[in-house]
Amino acid sequence: MFADGLRRNAAVYPPAWLVNLMAFQAGWWAVVLTASRGQPEWGLVVVSALVTGHLRWVRPYRSEAILLGLAMLAGLAFDSLLQASGWVAFAGEGMAVWMAPMWMAALWANFATTLNVSLRPLQGRTWLAAGLGGVGGPAAYWGGAELGAMTFLNAPVALAVLAAAWALLTPMLLWAASALARVDEP
Repeated sequence: MFADGLRRNAAVYPPAWLVNLMAFQAGWWAVVLTASRGQPEWGLVVVSALVTGHLRWVRPYRSEAILLGLAMLAGLAFDSLLQASGWVAFAGEGMAVWMAPMWMAALWANFATTLNVSLRPLQGRTWLAAGLGGVGGPAAYWGGAELGAMTFLNAPVALAVLAAAWALLTPMLLWAASALARVDEP
């Protein structure tokens, strides 16, 4: 009887990975479009709501919150390095001239919400995760640049650095997601 109810509900509700992927895309678009128009605070509100909803939905909450914080810090450090080296310029201002703006940190938190849900099948598949990160990361930045949220000041170097960094960061963040979830298991 319980299984029948699950089958009926499965037909009504989309799978969790699809909801997660759609929320991630909504967050990305909201942040990038509002940043490109000089009003990133609206994108931050959208991503804050999506991340809050994600954290209310996922279990274990504590390890997921730590993961999102780690991803934000790592991403903000990486993007600040990109900006400080003169390879990219992000729309808006960071807390310092060399620092990437907070909307970039929000994009990293938004990305981190996918690590234990829609990107979970990549955990433990290092080479596949590296390959997808090495292509998908630079593609996201390219899309952001095309929409006016950032500018490539030295596109060939920046894209090469982005590809290499995302090829490393994606498997590392997936490993962290898996490791943190295991620590928090009952």
